[in-house]
Amino acid sequence: MRAAVFKEAGKPWAIEERPDPTPGEGEAVIRVGRCGICGTDLNMTSGRGYDFPCDTVLGHEFSGEVVAVGKGVETLRVGDRVTALPAAGCGHCDLCHAGQVVMCSNMAPYAGGYAEYMRIAERTAVKLPAALSLNDGALIEPLAVGLHGVRLAQLPLGAKVLVLGAGAVGLAATFWARRLGAGKVVSASRSERRRDMALTLGADDYVLTGEGEAERINEALGGMPDYVFEAAGAVGLLQQSINLVRPNGHVVSLGFCMAPDPVIPGVSTFKQVKLAFSMAWTVPEFRYAVDTMDAGHVEPRQMITSNIGLDDLPDMIDRLRGENTETKVHVDPWA
Repeated sequence: MRAAVFKEAGKPWAIEERPDPTPGEGEAVIRVGRCGICGTDLNMTSGRGYDFPCDTVLGHEFSGEVVAVGKGVETLRVGDRVTALPAAGCGHCDLCHAGQVVMCSNMAPYAGGYAEYMRIAERTAVKLPAALSLNDGALIEPLAVGLHGVRLAQLPLGAKVLVLGAGAVGLAATFWARRLGAGKVVSASRSERRRDMALTLGADDYVLTGEGEAERINEALGGMPDYVFEAAGAVGLLQQSINLVRPNGHVVSLGFCMAPDPVIPGVSTFKQVKLAFSMAWTVPEFRYAVDTMDAGHVEPRQMITSNIGLDDLPDMIDRLRGENTETKVHVDPWA
């Protein structure tokens, strides 16, 4: 099969021939239909901070069609259209029973969506209803990331919510905050270009960050935010979130910054801020995201700005590292 391979930081990704995968016990192989490019794929191949291993086929926002099943597989059939968590646990521990497979001490990764075929685990696969496309299926992973963060916050009804960052995860957090009880939701970013997306996905207002941001945010919300979701992952945003949230407020980090990000504990202490870090998703959250889109709440489709072929991926990775107009790029390995 053909696959896009991360060779090492500073070198172009390569399109290579790799062996076709075969399913092990409890696994299936899918013909990849779409795979979204995540900011993690950029940040963790940059040579700055923690990187993925060299010579790796990445891609964890995927959907596709089952083409083979392994021993013991009972719920998947050849021809099923699915998405899946890009990880699986032992299936027996408390964390796995809670759906938090990524925290299992025996967690196994199942990335590899930048290829024509890949393996998935049966117990973390979610079938796609007929109304959802393969593009929709590849949106489920970032939607589930946002859903997990909003659920972790346990928003009370009517809460004032600020989402810092209007990339895919920030837009997902905006979408779920609106659906899960927030009163007013403000999306804030350094650029105007995703204003319409944020408003479509549920923001009441969109505010530019920079000088005077606190006054603009407070005016849009009718007061200081009760909850701030940091969704950009840049150094400095944790302290920015702490500065903006109200006393006794909550900050949830969704941005997955992989570099040291200093904060001033004294500021958090004076405001008695509660700071939480949201890790990935659960199996039920994947299913809930699928069900929500299947019920007709398909506004997240607006996030998809490009579909490209596998051969275009190396150049797109380089392009996304600089200024660009993309939000969510989907790769079709067969295009």
